[in-house]
Amino acid sequence: MNNIHVIVALSLCLALGFLLAILSCALYGNWWPLVVVFTYCLAPVPNAIFGRVNSSDPLADDSTGGAADVGRFITAIFIVSGFGLPLVLAHADIITHAAMVMSVCGGLLVYGTIIVYLYIFGRQDEF
Repeated sequence: MNNIHVIVALSLCLALGFLLAILSCALYGNWWPLVVVFTYCLAPVPNAIFGRVNSSDPLADDSTGGAADVGRFITAIFIVSGFGLPLVLAHADIITHAAMVMSVCGGLLVYGTIIVYLYIFGRQDEF
């Protein structure tokens, strides 16, 4: 498959994920699930910032060091909160269960798209 077809398919999945997350707010008249959209946007930021930091210790076995691990940990916090927040809001009866399902499905599409993008285009740098 051509790279442009992959990019178009991934952008369609990403747009559908954001659409589901926003529709979970608009259809049910409660805008609390919109907080999950902010976690989609904030999740890659710590990984991008701390991933650029290299270890200054020449005796260290790994080339990334502890800063990259901190970035991955903060990114994981955002991802887990992106899935857990709709569950907690639905459990507390702040949002409906249908809005929770739409928000979680939107999160699966958004994070799945990011993972597939990194898998496909990360491999091409190795060749």
